[in-house]
Amino acid sequence: MKQTSYALVTGASSGMGLEFARQLAAKGYNLLIVSNEERIHEVAEQIKSSFAPIEIIGLVMDLGQQSSARELYEYARDNKIEVEVLVNNAGVYHDRDILDDSEAFTSLIMNLHMYTPAMLCYLFGQEMKERRKGYILNVCSVTSKMAAQRLGTYGGTKAFLCHFTRALHIELRQYGVHVTDVSPGAVDTGLYNIKPVYTKIGKCLGIIVSPQTLVRRGLRAMFRGRAKTTVPTVFWRTLTFIITLIPTCLLRLIRRLGWF
Repeated sequence: MKQTSYALVTGASSGMGLEFARQLAAKGYNLLIVSNEERIHEVAEQIKSSFAPIEIIGLVMDLGQQSSARELYEYARDNKIEVEVLVNNAGVYHDRDILDDSEAFTSLIMNLHMYTPAMLCYLFGQEMKERRKGYILNVCSVTSKMAAQRLGTYGGTKAFLCHFTRALHIELRQYGVHVTDVSPGAVDTGLYNIKPVYTKIGKCLGIIVSPQTLVRRGLRAMFRGRAKTTVPTVFWRTLTFIITLIPTCLLRLIRRLGWF
């Protein structure tokens, strides 16, 4: 790997994005890390102090706008940053009735989970295809297979990203570009507001994984050229399969009973 190669990680100021940045830095990649939080500059300095002499650029940008992908691409181009690895991690989580969301939030989640990552793949993918080398990792979700109440917007947008990633994997593989979908179940990032005791139980049962485990498996799958990996595997694959078997009439009954 050339020392001029960069890994671009979105949503890198905390959680999985921060861990993606750390593990890619450990592999020797220079980093362009992006977040809508000012603390991304502090994160950049912290990572650089641990993995010098790599270069790390922290960039504050709101990726929830439809102009963001083009602006980020042009920033990299203008600064002669050759992106060899693209990690589309930025996103927001919620489980809520579709019509209870504000118009602004609905626009935000659709841009973050669909428009921006797709356009970043399109723009940086062109360069990777031309160089005949590159890696793209899109953080999807097991909820992409859960067409159920309260997950309509989140799961629906992740379903698009999942299907988009699979198609792109097939289209670009012959050009030496590896595209991978990593679909987490629950990850211990504090995103779900779960009580610590339940988090501990979930981790013991293998239902919840640490960001370190998720990122390590995701990057391993990407560098090996796999199309998809689900983390953790057995529980979530079983659960998503069961959910696909539940008839709509039963989901409506669950809804009327107020169970979910």
